[in-house]
Amino acid sequence: MTTPFANSSIRRRLVIQLSLIAAILSLTFYLIVRFVAEQAAIDTQDNILAASATSIADALYSERGEVNLELPYSALSMLGSISEDRVFYRVIVDGETLTGYTDLPEPTPLPIPSNAVFSTFDYRGEEVRSVAVARTVSSSGQAVNTTIIVAQTRLGLEAISSSISTTAAFVGVGFFIFLTTLSLLSAQSALSPLRRMTQSIKRRGPHDLSPVKTQLPSELVPLVAALNKFMARLHASLTESEAFVAEAAHRIRTPLTIVRTQAEVVLRKLEKPEDKKALRKMIRAVDESSRSAGQLLDHAMVTFRIENLLTAKLDLGEITRDTCEHLSPTAGLKDINLIVRIPDEPLPIAGDSILLQNALRNILDNAIKYSPADSDIHVTIEKSDHYEVSFTDQGRGFGKADLKSLTKRFSRGDNASDIVGSGLGLTIADEVARAHKGRVHIRSNTEGPGACVSLILPRV
Repeated sequence: MTTPFANSSIRRRLVIQLSLIAAILSLTFYLIVRFVAEQAAIDTQDNILAASATSIADALYSERGEVNLELPYSALSMLGSISEDRVFYRVIVDGETLTGYTDLPEPTPLPIPSNAVFSTFDYRGEEVRSVAVARTVSSSGQAVNTTIIVAQTRLGLEAISSSISTTAAFVGVGFFIFLTTLSLLSAQSALSPLRRMTQSIKRRGPHDLSPVKTQLPSELVPLVAALNKFMARLHASLTESEAFVAEAAHRIRTPLTIVRTQAEVVLRKLEKPEDKKALRKMIRAVDESSRSAGQLLDHAMVTFRIENLLTAKLDLGEITRDTCEHLSPTAGLKDINLIVRIPDEPLPIAGDSILLQNALRNILDNAIKYSPADSDIHVTIEKSDHYEVSFTDQGRGFGKADLKSLTKRFSRGDNASDIVGSGLGLTIADEVARAHKGRVHIRSNTEGPGACVSLILPRV
C-alpha cells in the first residue's frame, strides 16, 4: 500500500506558531516587568532624594540677620541606608554656597518653592541623580531665597536594575517554557478528534465502507462528508466490478463450451483425415481459449478479493477434502487415483475460503492435467508450526525450467507446450498464499518422476 506523501505536519505547525506567540508574549512580559520595576526603583530613589532635600530645607533658620543650617543627620543617612552610593549636597543662599559641594551644579531651570526639579548628569566621573528644592527664609524682615540640592550616585539603582533584569529573564524563560508546554498539549488536544477518526477507520474490516458516524468538530465535518461520499462511490464501484467479473466468467465460458461440444459432434461425422485434423486443432484452440479466459477471470477475482481480504476461522482439512471431491470426476476421466491423507482432527486456519479453495483447485488441477493415465496423486497435509498441503504427482515434472519463475504470470515449464494451459495456476496459488502470509513450495517428486507442489500456511 502506498503511503501518502506528507509535506507538512499540522501538529508541528501549531506548536511552532503557538511557540512563536509564547516567545513574543514572554519577551513582552520581560520588557514590561523590567520597565515597571526600573521605573519603580527610580521613583523610590526620587522620593528619598526629595524627602532628604525637604528635611534639609526644613532645618534652615535665620539668626542675627543670617541664614544658618544645622544639617540633620537623618537627611543624608536615609540615602546611605539603601546602598553604598555616594551622596552629595549643596545649600545655596542668595546665590552663595552656604554649605556642601560648591561644584555641584544647579539645575536648569531653577526650582520654585512648590515644585522640585529632578535631573540626571555626570558628576566627578559618575552618573548621579539629583533633586533641587527651593525655600524662602525670612531674615531681618526680608525674604531670602535658598536652593537645596541633594545628589546620589546610581550604582545601587544599576544593581537593582540588573537584579530585576535577571529575575525578569528567568521568569520570562519559565513563562516561555510553560506556554510552549501548553502549546504542545493544546495541539495534541486539537488534533485528538482527527486521531480518533483515523483509528476508527483503521479498525474497520476490509468490506466495511459504511459512512463514518462520530462526533467531530465543525471544521472536520466537510472532510468526513467528502470521505463518506467517496466510500459510497467506492462501494458501488467494487460491487459493480465483482458482479462484472462473475458475469463475464459465465458469458465467456458458456459459449466456448457450446462451441467445443458442437465441434466434437461435427468431428464424429467427418470422414476425411485432413478435416478431422483441422477440427481437432480448432477444438484445442477452443480449450486453450476457454481455459485462459477462465483463469484470467479467476485471477481477476483473486486479485479483487486479496485487496479486500476478509478472513474467517476455517478448517483447512475440510477445504482440502472438498477440493479433492470436486476434482475427482476430472481425475477419474484419466483413471487417476487420488490418495488423500488428511488428519482427522480439525486444522483451524484464518483465511478466505474462496481464495483458499481456488488456490488448492489450481494446484490439484495442474497435477491432474500433467499426470499420465493410470497414475496416482498423493494429497497430504503435514502439521508442525505451520500447515503444509502437498500435491505429489507422477507426471512429467518441470523439466529444466527455473522453479522460482513458475509462479510468475503466464510462465510454464519447457516440457508443457503440448498441453493446454495458461500459466496462471501457480500464480494464483502463490498470490493467495502470500495474502495469507504463507508461500508456495515447488520441487520435484523425491520418490520418482513427477512434481510436488506445496501450499504452506501459518497456523492460528
